[in-house]
Order: sequence, then structure tokens, then C-alpha cells
Amino acid sequence: MLKFIIAYLLLLSFTSCTRVQNGKGDAAIEQKIEALLSRMTLEEKIGQMNQISSYGNIEDMSGLIKKGEVGSILNEVDPVRVNALQRVAMEESRLGIPLLMARDVIHGFKTIFPIPLGQAASFNPQVAEDGARVAAVEASAVGIRWTFAPMIDVARDPRWGRMAEGCGEDTYLTSVMGAAMVKGFQGDSLNNPTSIAACPKHFVGYGAAEGGRDYNSTFIPERRLRNVYLPPFEAAAKAGAATFMTSFNDNDGVPSTGNTFILKDVLRGEWGFDGVVVSDWASVAEMIAHGFAPDSKEAAMKAVNAGVDMEMVSYTFVKELPELIKEGKVKESAIDDAVRNILRVKYRLGLFDNPYVDEKRIEELYAPSHLEAAKKAAVESAILLKNEKETLPLQSSVKTVAVVGPMANAPYDQLGTWVFDGDKTKTVTPLTAIKELVGDKVQVIYEPGLTYSRDKNMAGVAKAAAAAVRADVILAFVGEEAILSGEAWPRWQRYGHNYGRRYHRKGYGPLWCRYWWRLWRDTEGHSYWRKWHCHHQRRHHHRSLWWLYGCWHRQRPSGSGHSDH
Repeated sequence: MLKFIIAYLLLLSFTSCTRVQNGKGDAAIEQKIEALLSRMTLEEKIGQMNQISSYGNIEDMSGLIKKGEVGSILNEVDPVRVNALQRVAMEESRLGIPLLMARDVIHGFKTIFPIPLGQAASFNPQVAEDGARVAAVEASAVGIRWTFAPMIDVARDPRWGRMAEGCGEDTYLTSVMGAAMVKGFQGDSLNNPTSIAACPKHFVGYGAAEGGRDYNSTFIPERRLRNVYLPPFEAAAKAGAATFMTSFNDNDGVPSTGNTFILKDVLRGEWGFDGVVVSDWASVAEMIAHGFAPDSKEAAMKAVNAGVDMEMVSYTFVKELPELIKEGKVKESAIDDAVRNILRVKYRLGLFDNPYVDEKRIEELYAPSHLEAAKKAAVESAILLKNEKETLPLQSSVKTVAVVGPMANAPYDQLGTWVFDGDKTKTVTPLTAIKELVGDKVQVIYEPGLTYSRDKNMAGVAKAAAAAVRADVILAFVGEEAILSGEAWPRWQRYGHNYGRRYHRKGYGPLWCRYWWRLWRDTEGHSYWRKWHCHHQRRHHHRSLWWLYGCWHRQRPSGSGHSDH
């Protein structure tokens, strides 16, 4: 598998650099950009730099679009509304510049794949590429042509809730998997209606947030930045990524959204990137909270001068740039450069020639080939930590199976974090799959023990313990609910600032850890442990099993021969 990854990366380096370097040399597109730019008013240029989030009143949005005050809309997934809004841009605005529709499509649109951390556990870049390709086909079927993925932050603090979105702690693996996702999202050609623009994020260092606290500051020296955190983004640029997103964090006091060194010197100067740089959600305005700008006017100035082309939802560009240009604090040439980058991506996506989505493409969702690819990814991303005495595969002599744990039948949580468009009614839970597999040949006893991982009602534990005693095999399904991973969910917020040894010594470990200790105790676990098959939800993979082991290990009774370390 290592040879395969190396071969994949080498092939990528030879075949995709050309796209990045030669993209700007497309003379026909560049001529169109200059011709259009020469006709635009300052207000229309700034409008292209403005991204809004869709809201209910389509008439209000249409009014802004007609005046040329919006360049991109995110979070609109109704193809009928997408076409209606696009029609206003194309037919009712003065210049007829198409909108760029965007959405967070992280590990699947309707057909959900394992979380990126799980995909990385497959060590197979084809899994990542196939997942992104399926996501692109389905998302584009409703009019989405831009996703804010892949997330390729190298992360080494398990308290950081967004680890689930990335590929883990290894720079090389993240580089390979991230490049594969870019290739999958964008396909062979961006102007194919099934392709969507990739947006590697968060540029850069976001995964090193101090203390695992989301949005927190970082201090990464340049050598470490270049050796650990930048390589995945460089690989994504070489793979032809059409856009990049700045990160929330500041590094050494400078927020990425206002960081000229990373946006101009590295991204554009060293790597030759000529696509769009978009801020993260309101990250321009958040430079005020970082103390980097006293107000929205200076925040807008610093973002544009640093190299941000499009602002996501905080509206400082629309409000402040006209006055900043009058005062000479922002040059109109900087606005022109930003608009060139935006128009370039829209031309490459073919939006000027084909702005509308075929509403019949909705039939492409949940295609059999998509479901098969997701199943293959789930199988390849599973991690078997031990198989003592060859417990697996289970033998035909097994007649009674106890299925325990709240995650055995949690259809929504099984989808994982960052699944805005996932449908839990389409989920096949482990409990359902087991029953379908064994039919009436094996008795399946289901006792969740807890209704969810933080449930304080322990009444179900005794029932789970009784089921375990009766069974030949116990299948334990553990992990966290989807809401406990992702943005704004670092572990210190969930369990206290000192999550770890001190916390467990006080006896306040997460409830599901105490639950599994009681099950161990009540079923004479030493004799049953070897029979347990901890089948793990695909959204957390080896990470949750490691935490489960850690919690169990810390809470074993004294005198068991294991120290708390």
C-alpha cells in the first residue's frame, strides 16, 4: 500500500502541475476577463467579492443580485431556487455574470462516506478520490459548483473537535489524501457539469490551535510551518485546486485572513496559484476579536491588501471598500486582481456558458454505484486492533448475539459530523444489518445500556449486562454522537479543561466509559473480553476505540496490575 501511495503522489506531481501553471495562460479566458472587467463599475466589482448565505426571502436576494452586489451564494440546495436566482443574475443584472453556488460538502452530499479521518485510515487515496467524485456528482445535481473541502489541517491534539474532518496527524498522508480529494471533486475538467471547485482549508495552521480550543491562536515557527503544515496545501495546489480558504486562527498574532506572507508570498508567489482565496465564515470581521484590527474598516483593508478575494458573509467589503479606495488605503488595482481571480474560476467552471442545473439530475442521488463506493470505503477504513484467538470471523456455532451500546441503532449519528444534507432514513444501522444478515438462524438481543453517550440514566446497564451473560458473543457499538465532533466542539468544552488523567482520577469520566466498566465488572469481563468484537462506527474509527481503551484502562480497580499513566 505504501508503494501505491508513493506512485500516486509521483503521478500527481507529473500530471497536475501543468494545470496550475498553464491555467492562467488560457488566452481566450484571460481576454474575456479583461473585456468584462473593463465594463464593470467599482460597486459591481466589490459585489463579485461578496458571498452571502441563502435565506428564505428569494425576492430580497434577487434584488441584491440584480444590482450586481452578490458574487456567490452558499447553502442553497433547492435546484429550482438555484435556477431562479441564477436566472436573475444572467438575465436581469446589467452584466449577466453568473453566481457561484457553494456548500460544505465534506464527506458526501446525500450518499455519505466515512469521515475524512476514517478515509485516511484506509491509506488508499483511491477511496478519497472516489468519495469526492460521488460527492461532486450528487452536489452538482442540485446546482452546487463549489465545496469547502478538503480540510487538510494537520492536527495532533485529540482535544480539537475538527480532527474528524481531516486526515490526521501525518503530513505526508494528509498531502496524498488531500490531493486525491481535489482530483475527485474537480474531475478531469472543471467545466464538466458534474465537477465542483475544491477549496482546501484552512490555510494555514488551524489544526495547531493551542489547547485544542477551536478558533484559538497558534505559534508555529516558519520552519515547522513549511515542514508540517504547508506541504498538504502545496500538494493540493499542484493537484489543481481552484480555490483556497483562509483559516480562523492567528499565527504569532497575525490572522491568516490578513497574512500577506502566506497568501501572497507563499500561495501565489511560490506556488503560482491563480484561483480564488475566500475567507472562512466571517473571518474578516473576526480579525477584530483577534485584536488585529480595531474595526470593520481596517479589517476589510487588511484582508484585501493581504490577498483575500472573496468575503464570506461578514459584509465588510461591501460596506467599507468604497471609502477605503477613496482614501487610497486600498488600491483599485487590488480589487481588479481579486475580481480577475473570481471571474477566472467562473469561466473555468463553464458557468458563463452553462449557468443552470438540469433539474432532472436529482435522480442521480443515491445511485447504486454511489452506495457501493461508500460501502467499499467503509470496509477499507475499518481498523482491526486485535483478533486474539481468531475470534473473527464469527463462527457458525454462535447462536446468541448481544448487541449493546447506544451507537448500534443511531441512524443520524452514524452519518458523522458535517453532513448537512445526509438523510438518516437512508441509513442502515449495525443493528438492522446484523438482523438482516443472520435472519432467524441467530438470536439477536439488543440492549443499548444508555440512550446516548452522555445519558445520566444508568438503569439500562443492568439489562445490557444480563444480555451479555446470556450471549455467546457481545458486539459493542460505542462512540460519540455526531454533535460531539466538528467545529466548536473541542474536548475541553465537553468534559472540562483538564480532560485526561486528573479528570478520571476524580471519577468524572465520560458516562459511556463508566458504562463499559460496569458491563466489564457485571459480566466477569476477564472471561468475556476476548469474545467482544468492538465494531466501531465508521465516523470515528480507531480514534474512538483508542479513547474507549484509555477510559477503560484508567478506571480499572486498584490492584489489577495496571498503573494510571
